[in-house]
Amino acid sequence: MNLMITFFPTRQIFIEIAGLLISWYGVLYLLGFASVWFLCPRLQKQRGLALTADEWLVIILAAMAGVLIGGRLGYVLLYEPSYYLNYPLEIVKLWHGGMASHGGFIGVGAALWLVSRRLRIDPWKLFDVVVVPAALALAGGRLGNFINGELYGTVTSVPWGVVMPGVAGLRHPVQLYAVLKNIIVAVVCLWYLYRIQPVRPGRVLALFLLLYSTLRLITGFFREPDGLAVSFANLTLAQGQLLTIPLLGLGLYLWSRHSGSSASFRHRRSLPPPEGGPMTN
Repeated sequence: MNLMITFFPTRQIFIEIAGLLISWYGVLYLLGFASVWFLCPRLQKQRGLALTADEWLVIILAAMAGVLIGGRLGYVLLYEPSYYLNYPLEIVKLWHGGMASHGGFIGVGAALWLVSRRLRIDPWKLFDVVVVPAALALAGGRLGNFINGELYGTVTSVPWGVVMPGVAGLRHPVQLYAVLKNIIVAVVCLWYLYRIQPVRPGRVLALFLLLYSTLRLITGFFREPDGLAVSFANLTLAQGQLLTIPLLGLGLYLWSRHSGSSASFRHRRSLPPPEGGPMTN
């Protein structure tokens, strides 16, 4: 029996194995979670954590569930509510596309908060560690948008303009702008995590939110609007930009709330052990 393997049978599909289709999104999501698995155990000592491989597996599985559930429900509720109200079974068909990064943020945040309570660790320390590989995973997702020809940019005459399938004219490669944006966020957060010590837990998360939301607002002006748009004088904000403003506000609040330094936060778990015995990993 011959096993037929075809690479890149379509723009959206990475490989076909005996009729099984593996999309670029699937590969990039897998690489994103692999980056979390590889980097988090190595970064955790910067926040005084000493989580085991099994504990990180629980965290990564929770984050995966948060991304998929939050991202999908965010898209359903924010972008296409009427369609999914008429076709509710389509909600679970993730392979048909449709994920919202803002919903993914909420889903991951809730999942990590809950799992941190279960593992009895300071959630702010966990957030500080996770945001670095999370930014890299976001970069991979935007690369998937570019490969699939989605979320394309506005018409442009710049020399690096690209042709996107199904639309006329040269377009800003806004997906690649977003890839660069997320890599910048990851690098700055990594530098801050290592170089600015001691610092209150939660400060790196705040920096992530401030950088991501600011750069997302900027790159949004080069992206073809999707969903609703609101105009203020001569300024028009697309729905994705409007949804980014609360992230900016949250980043400012957390930056203020977690300001200052505190060496006592380092090299220990913050939640008290249960009565009657010491805390264990």
